[in-house]
Amino acid sequence: MNESLALTPAPWPALSNVEVCYRAFFNISSYGILENYETPSVIFGYALPLLELQIIIIFLLIVLSHMFLRFIGVPQFVSYMFTGLLLGLHLFDLQDFSSHRLSLDVALDGNIALEGVANLGLIMFTFLMGVKTNKRAMFHIRKGTVAIAVLSFVVTMTAGLAFRNFQLDKADPLYMPLKLAPTERTVIVSVQALTLLPVITHLVYELKIPNSELGRLAISIATINDLLGFITLQCVSYVASYRYVSPRIANRDALAMTILILVILFIIKPTAQWIVDTSPEGKPVRELYVYGTIMTAIAASICTTYFHQVHVLGAILVGMAIPDGPPLGSALEAKFEGLVTNIFLPISIVVMTMKADISKVLYAFDDIAINIFLVGFTLVVKWTATFGSCLIFKLPTNESIILAIMMNYKGFVDLCFFEGAANHRNLSQATHTFMIIYVLLIAGVLPTTVKALYDPKRKYIGYVKRDIMHLKPNSDLKILTCLHKPDNISGVLSLLQLLSFLPNDDNNKDRGTIAVTALHLVKLAGSSFPILIPHDKRTKPQLHQNSYIQTMMLVFSEFQQENWASTTVSFFTAYSQEDLMDHDICNLALDHHTSMIIVPSGRKWSPDGLYESDDNVIRSVNASLLDRAPCSVGVLNDRSYRTKKKINGTVNVGVIFIGGKDDREAISLAKWMRQNPRVSLTVIRFLSGQEPDKNKNWDYLVDNGVLNNLKETYASSENFVYAEKIVNGGPAVATAVRLAAEDYDLMIVGRGRDDDLLDVSGLAEWMELSL
Repeated sequence: MNESLALTPAPWPALSNVEVCYRAFFNISSYGILENYETPSVIFGYALPLLELQIIIIFLLIVLSHMFLRFIGVPQFVSYMFTGLLLGLHLFDLQDFSSHRLSLDVALDGNIALEGVANLGLIMFTFLMGVKTNKRAMFHIRKGTVAIAVLSFVVTMTAGLAFRNFQLDKADPLYMPLKLAPTERTVIVSVQALTLLPVITHLVYELKIPNSELGRLAISIATINDLLGFITLQCVSYVASYRYVSPRIANRDALAMTILILVILFIIKPTAQWIVDTSPEGKPVRELYVYGTIMTAIAASICTTYFHQVHVLGAILVGMAIPDGPPLGSALEAKFEGLVTNIFLPISIVVMTMKADISKVLYAFDDIAINIFLVGFTLVVKWTATFGSCLIFKLPTNESIILAIMMNYKGFVDLCFFEGAANHRNLSQATHTFMIIYVLLIAGVLPTTVKALYDPKRKYIGYVKRDIMHLKPNSDLKILTCLHKPDNISGVLSLLQLLSFLPNDDNNKDRGTIAVTALHLVKLAGSSFPILIPHDKRTKPQLHQNSYIQTMMLVFSEFQQENWASTTVSFFTAYSQEDLMDHDICNLALDHHTSMIIVPSGRKWSPDGLYESDDNVIRSVNASLLDRAPCSVGVLNDRSYRTKKKINGTVNVGVIFIGGKDDREAISLAKWMRQNPRVSLTVIRFLSGQEPDKNKNWDYLVDNGVLNNLKETYASSENFVYAEKIVNGGPAVATAVRLAAEDYDLMIVGRGRDDDLLDVSGLAEWMELSL
């Protein structure tokens, strides 16, 4: 049989009482666009070319929409929804175009393949959100957070349900049967009361505040609210099924969900943990386990769909059972995150949104007026309940306002709920369309409002920057050390050994101790929001099973025991995105009143001291940190081949002094080291040979004062040398620096330059000073 003829449907029978059986079939792939020269569009009678055309149209309109909408600060999520409206019933009507392309059989509608891709996108996205959810945060939720979440949910739900039967006698039965009107209002109130974790997580990342206290609080509240929503959903589903379907089916579905949860808790979760425990550290998990996990999530979604639950519920429950982070969580994220976020998610949102029919809203406006009022009423009630409960627990007024706004945000998962309710005829098409428009407006307006009201940098305003030079006598030197890799530990410890030695000299009684905070920075992989974990003797073992964390704690604990009279050490691990690590560092430094932050340079050196490579992530973090740090920052270039030879002998420390506040801070750091009898200190001042105007150059006078004090303090010391060199021009400075660097085990150099008379362009050639 000719394939092209086989695709042409037979004509409808002339007599209405005649039954004709059509062969329910369709072909998947065509022979190409040249299959039929006269009508090339015949290829769209095949499933695969039709799906490809639909996807191309969707992404073409997404790109064009966002090209214009981004200029007014509209998030990309809104562009997805706007594209769905463009492809809806009143403009391009993609559904009608595709509907009868494959077959006249309703079961073989041309939109089925696209719907399948959209549903797979829903399942994969919710599963990954479950995987990425950091389970540790569940143990760091405060009582105030629980109270705010509960009050926000309960007050909104109670107030909304109070209007459930309002003016039901005036409802038009042609719009919706009277017995279903209360159900429609219940759906609206329930979704309005919910604050879904995936939605708030998306908002927090869009605002770039996951490391802030406000971002963490919003995510914690969403976690509790999501749990309340899940319990409520199960109860409402059971009651509705019991009353309107049959008690037998209701009991069967409840039993099936209970069994599924038990299987996830006692089979899937231990299996996932076994995979994590048996995978070699630092190596990728086997792909068999990765794909097996994905298939388990899809199977759970099939199970929840069969037993009349939301189809994404099974996927997110399985995702919550998967340990976040490496190796399994990060492997799932690395393999599927890009595909799901950039391909499946836009398609899913567009497919859900293009089912909206705006004409239905206009035609049935009088019938849905109560629903529109109910949406606005619950919005105000939820904002008021959240704002009031925040004030009760003494949150700042501005943050309470912002948090209350964020709790009303709606997004992708809310569209899923409306889609499911509409499919089960619990929402009319008019109300469903209005709720889609409502989500579109909320997603477009709320992020812009929050950005206008909240500035994460505001906490630094009016803060006096701390440094070593202005420490009061007998004050502790508080240092924050940042560690990205195991290689960073040895260099930091070598530096701290020089600072922490407490001399027995009575002349140095005004010196305090060293308070070291060791911060282990971990790239956020397979974890949806940042978290800062303190480690001490009371820390639960499962919170630091990583061998690197255990090694860091062991090494620094030994360091503290060796220097117990002069040093205290605390440990933290920060899980964060790479572009937000500087926020974690600054927040911890601010909370601990740190005087200096020590960070690795990100440069790798060979055992013989030659440059090998750069870590661009670390160097980017350092550059951001220098712009916002609340204290001094020391960038450590570790060429350990020198210091290892001197570990038990004299350590030669050199300071290059040109002038300015950074160089004065370098002198202050060197003075702390000089109190260690193992340290031999040499200060080399570079001069231009020209006499500055002392009346105009205040920094020159301050520099002289600092150096004179240093020379007076160590005038009689054997291990102290002060020298001055006259250098003319950038090349001379570069040569002098290179020669000096070869003579010392540790060089301390300030980055800022305030001497206008000295050409320091040659320092740019010294790669240790570049970022």
